[in-house]
Amino acid sequence: MLSTLPVVLPIFALILAGWLARRIGVLGAAATTELNRFVVFLALPALLFDVTAHAHWSALWKPGFIGAFGLSSLAVFALTVLLRCGAGRPLADAAVDGLNAGYANTGFMGFPLALAAFGPEALAPTTVAVILTVCAVFAVAIVLIETGIRRGAAAGGPDGPRVPVWLAVGRSLVRNPLLVAPALGALVPSLGLTLPAPVETFLKLLGGAASPCALVALGLFLAQTRRRREAQGRIAALLVGLKLAAHPLLAYGLGRYVFALPPLLLHLAVLMAALPTGTGPFMLAEFYRREADLTATVVLVSTVLAVLTVSGYLATL
Repeated sequence: MLSTLPVVLPIFALILAGWLARRIGVLGAAATTELNRFVVFLALPALLFDVTAHAHWSALWKPGFIGAFGLSSLAVFALTVLLRCGAGRPLADAAVDGLNAGYANTGFMGFPLALAAFGPEALAPTTVAVILTVCAVFAVAIVLIETGIRRGAAAGGPDGPRVPVWLAVGRSLVRNPLLVAPALGALVPSLGLTLPAPVETFLKLLGGAASPCALVALGLFLAQTRRRREAQGRIAALLVGLKLAAHPLLAYGLGRYVFALPPLLLHLAVLMAALPTGTGPFMLAEFYRREADLTATVVLVSTVLAVLTVSGYLATL
């Protein structure tokens, strides 16, 4: 537990800062939306571009680790989407729920924990986990959210859009900075290019604001007066259970019995999968006007419980 606390305490401190800023009136009711838009349109795209632009793909090519962690993340995401759609939840909301269960906080918590537990050789696989989470899983969720929204608009009647759903979705995706930025960033190493120093500094400064601002926005949201739905606690418990239990167990099963990973990569895959829900689902829920209240609860509760679950796993190694 002692090794995990220094990593999660800054997370709680940033959430608390946002909560206090809203409670004492330093920031107003519109601050949550505006700060979240800053993250979605500026800070996070810069971070995603920076990550893919500096990725050394030959060094990061670890097929077994990619299979264990990537497939476990996508499988938990897909299972959650199917369960929530089967319960009558719209596709866009079910996709956010899928992120709640399959989107690990690899960027903010993954690097310090991996470095403390396994040393410098854990950094490359952790980078792979970050890319898979913030690019692959995130991209799939955005596609489903856009599809669900456009289908709903098309079914709204004669006043709805007259273009095919697939075309409306495609237009939205090519204008989405969270998809365009990593795709453009991947061209940099692919074409053998290097970024000028001022551009790198710009990306580092802007991208570095993504996680802190998202956590402050989460605190701002939690400070607002909200009406809780009766079944929300049960749904949040399901999503937290999928994230903290099903995800790492599936990663372990795939890593050990399917891909036969060596011990270091196996434990890293499980550790990355055992991390709590990151802020990505909250950003999308707030941006697309889905049920951000449920997502905020899952992020907060899973982070609190991860102090125990992640510490327990590290203690067994």
